[in-house]
Amino acid sequence: MRRARPGRLRPDTALGTTPYAPWPVRDAPAAWGLARSVVPTGSGPVVVHHRPGPDPVLLLHGVAGSWTTWTPLLAAAGGIGDRGLVLVDLPGWGSSPEPSTPFTVDDGVRVLVEVLDALAVGSVDVVGHSMGAFVGLHLAVVAPDRVRSLGLVSGTTTATVRAARHPWRALVSLPAFTLLRAGLLVTGRSARRILRATARTGLLPVLAAPVFAHVRRLDPSVLDAFVEEFRPGRFTAAARDAAHHDVERWSAVACPVAAVLGRGDVFARVTDLDDLRRLVPGARTAVLEDCGHFAHVEHPEAVAAFLGLVAAQG
Repeated sequence: MRRARPGRLRPDTALGTTPYAPWPVRDAPAAWGLARSVVPTGSGPVVVHHRPGPDPVLLLHGVAGSWTTWTPLLAAAGGIGDRGLVLVDLPGWGSSPEPSTPFTVDDGVRVLVEVLDALAVGSVDVVGHSMGAFVGLHLAVVAPDRVRSLGLVSGTTTATVRAARHPWRALVSLPAFTLLRAGLLVTGRSARRILRATARTGLLPVLAAPVFAHVRRLDPSVLDAFVEEFRPGRFTAAARDAAHHDVERWSAVACPVAAVLGRGDVFARVTDLDDLRRLVPGARTAVLEDCGHFAHVEHPEAVAAFLGLVAAQG
């Protein structure tokens, strides 16, 4: 990966403190006026929760996530007013079945375009978490006419690509990601069973502690969702695909971009925001103190405000 050109960069915005993880994760689509549908795509059927409305927002989950992972943000943002919503369970995640062939970020973009076409939705404001931020960036490159703006929440971007390419070096730069990937390669299909067994014994907070700033302050629904939505095979496949991605393509992103991540994120680095500002000079960036990898769950009010979702309420 060619390094972005060095230069004088404006600093990240430091976001103020907000209540930590004040909202549970809820599987309650009716609370947000969402209708569930299944959209056939070239990668298999995809489960979508959708609400028609103006200026629609597309929410893309990350690893160990599904559409429900966004419900704390929806609560903090008052359901994002009367705006349209599209929440997709990407193939192999949430309630969407695994694709029959290896799934790449290019496949993810094709699926999203097929979903938007099926819903007769034109352009959207995209907000992606972790892997979803990665997919969102690629969507803005490949299908720029479908992306009005891009919000990246705890995005796994340049540091993850470097770690996926050079795992030995990443033991220093991104150790949690590297050790998790190595552990999943060893445990294989049994990894999810081990995770569930850990939850039953009450040791899950110990295992999940690196991911969240204050794991024992989380509503139980957050860790329950973490266990239910984690897909070891999908994680290793996504890491493998990331190793081959050319991040220089992100310099073609022309829409407004805002990115926020936690100071304590173990799957991303604050230096990722430096890289992003070099590649996309107009990007706004912010860092949340007292925050791990799930910024939209740990500090949903701050994230919603930074991304302009609260202000957009009707």
